[in-house]
Amino acid sequence: MNITLTLVTRENWLEALELKVNQEQSSFVPTVAVSLAKVHIKPDGDQVEYLPFAIYHKEAMVGFIMHAYVEETTDMYWINGFLIDSKYQRKGYGRAALQQMTRYITNRFSQCREIRLTVYSGNHSAIQLYRSIGFVETGERMGEEWVLRLPVLFS
Repeated sequence: MNITLTLVTRENWLEALELKVNQEQSSFVPTVAVSLAKVHIKPDGDQVEYLPFAIYHKEAMVGFIMHAYVEETTDMYWINGFLIDSKYQRKGYGRAALQQMTRYITNRFSQCREIRLTVYSGNHSAIQLYRSIGFVETGERMGEEWVLRLPVLFS
């Protein structure tokens, strides 16, 4: 699957705002607008950096994914706001984007030893996807969401 992750900028942010999940999924993921607001509001603290990416397949924007991190750590590398537009679901874009994002994080941050994300327990398709990539439960909760981690293995 050939997808690219491209930073959301003033050239593509309006298109990113149009991305929507299926109605039954809407309580599982923030809108792109909320995710983009986090970049400037920094609700998790001033030390957290946010990188919002549009997910493209060829010329089509098919989804959104954001990376949040605290660079001086080994375990504060998060994936959040991840969604595939309802028109493009069940085509492999989510798996490809998640794999590409994990490669991006581990290639950019050599000190990273785990990547984290949260997921609602009722979001069965997302849980299945995350587990298939290697994410495991930490036992921690953030509100109603489970915290999952992907151990980063080095050779």
